[in-house]
Amino acid sequence: MQNILADLSGKTILVTGASSGIGAATALALGKAGAKVALAARRLEALEGLVAQIQAAGGEAIAIKTDVTVEADIENAVATTVTHFGRLDGAFNNAGVLGKVAPIHELTTADFAEVMQANVYGVFWSLKYEMEAMLKSGGGSIVNTASIVAQIGFANFSPYVASKHAVLGLTRSAALEGFQQGIRVNAVNPGPIITPMAETGFGSLENLEATLKGSPAGRPGQPDEIAKPVLFLLSSASSYINGQGFAIDGGYTVQ
Repeated sequence: MQNILADLSGKTILVTGASSGIGAATALALGKAGAKVALAARRLEALEGLVAQIQAAGGEAIAIKTDVTVEADIENAVATTVTHFGRLDGAFNNAGVLGKVAPIHELTTADFAEVMQANVYGVFWSLKYEMEAMLKSGGGSIVNTASIVAQIGFANFSPYVASKHAVLGLTRSAALEGFQQGIRVNAVNPGPIITPMAETGFGSLENLEATLKGSPAGRPGQPDEIAKPVLFLLSSASSYINGQGFAIDGGYTVQ
């Protein structure tokens, strides 16, 4: 189904972290918007189920087993996408981990490094190989998943918070490097969204919902409420938007 605000007909889009949550919702929405979708994540069986859904609705999609903590896996995901579909027009770098939830003084160097490997190196490698491919095909659009914690602090989540600040830094630098060559790079900063990661961070869905009772929205967001802005940023409808991080949080950060 064509969406005039996010027409991605015939565009090839790579999605990392596509097996669940925001990544899965975005992959399905991309398929409905006419894109050819390459789904990348560690859980191949989950990816194959999503590919089947996209194909059943008349779309095109492939699954690529990918661990974003391994540079060669990301290089392979981009190369496989280009080989299968002929080009790369866009990417949603969504894969990431929460890490250990604890005060800084209780964390180890290994705890910190685990989060940096996935959330920072993973995005760096993704940008590196995606931009390389897009330069060969005349440009494209990239969206990174940061977080509202890239705009604020959040106790007991310091590795995650630091990693998402880094994602915004990478987004802005890559945006400056790519714009004159037809590549735009932006980020979405989700607030609390109903995903497996958020439920882990807050202990349960009930805790997540209770925490947000007094927030402006009074509820957590749904994955598709992130997917829609991502599609807009990947499309030509956002052609003059570059290097920005968008809080999508129901007003959480303006309290």
